[in-house]
Amino acid sequence: MSKKTGLIDIHSAVLLFGLAGLFGKWLPFSPLFIVLGRVFFASLALALILLISRQGFAITPSKTYLILLFLGFMLSVHWVSFFQSIQVSSVAIGLLSYSTFPVFTTFLEPLFFKERLVKINVLFSLLCLFGVLLIIPNFHIHNATFRGVLWGLLAGFTFAILTIFNRKLTQKLSPLSIAFFQDFFATIFLCPFLFLLKPSLSSRDILLLIILGTVCTAGSHTLFIKGMRHIKAQTASIISSLEPVYGILFAFLFLNEIPSLRTTAGGCVILVSQILIFIKIFSLDHSNKILIPRE
Repeated sequence: MSKKTGLIDIHSAVLLFGLAGLFGKWLPFSPLFIVLGRVFFASLALALILLISRQGFAITPSKTYLILLFLGFMLSVHWVSFFQSIQVSSVAIGLLSYSTFPVFTTFLEPLFFKERLVKINVLFSLLCLFGVLLIIPNFHIHNATFRGVLWGLLAGFTFAILTIFNRKLTQKLSPLSIAFFQDFFATIFLCPFLFLLKPSLSSRDILLLIILGTVCTAGSHTLFIKGMRHIKAQTASIISSLEPVYGILFAFLFLNEIPSLRTTAGGCVILVSQILIFIKIFSLDHSNKILIPRE
């Protein structure tokens, strides 16, 4: 029963991850402000969860705060580029191009951990990049899809960096603490843009930002970690690769966005290569690590 509950928690979290992309279309603001609202309400919700669970906010050694400060900046860049990708193109393009992050992880992780580069993962990475090329109809900066893919690749690159650093941090800190401080520091970095953008908010906009920050960020993160108590890391990783599938389905249902045949073909190649990389990574490392989910 616990395994079944864990699977439900993981799938529910990934569903919420996929739903988050739609807020880039629902909210008529700059990605900078959308992300500011997201991390602000997420940090509040995560702080409440930490207080209720009595985990506290103290972190040792103190230099870890500097690492979390850097990761807060990277998180803000990650989400801003992700929503920018969606706004200039579509939810499908943003999610699929972001999903290339295992490619960046494949090449960056050996540099950080002084591990050998797995040749088969390089092959899967090239397959993933081929999927990206299939999506792009025109390699010109004025083409919306091309711009969307570029922003999505930046989102994937920054998320790969977050994943690598979080791999080290989870050995000492709880994932919820890491998530809170990253959201908190991202809020600090983005606060100045509130005065520059000066958005005019309706009650609907505020409600959407609260849902994005609490349900689709703090809530999904908590569900993912709860599910990881009963589910192996490899299983959770493969389920996580369904995020673009869920997101594209939500975009079809709520935004009437229908991916083109080219996008669908490229997306299938990206998702298959992503799953293959995950499987290969965890076949080399059988430890049941707690993963830091995306959102």
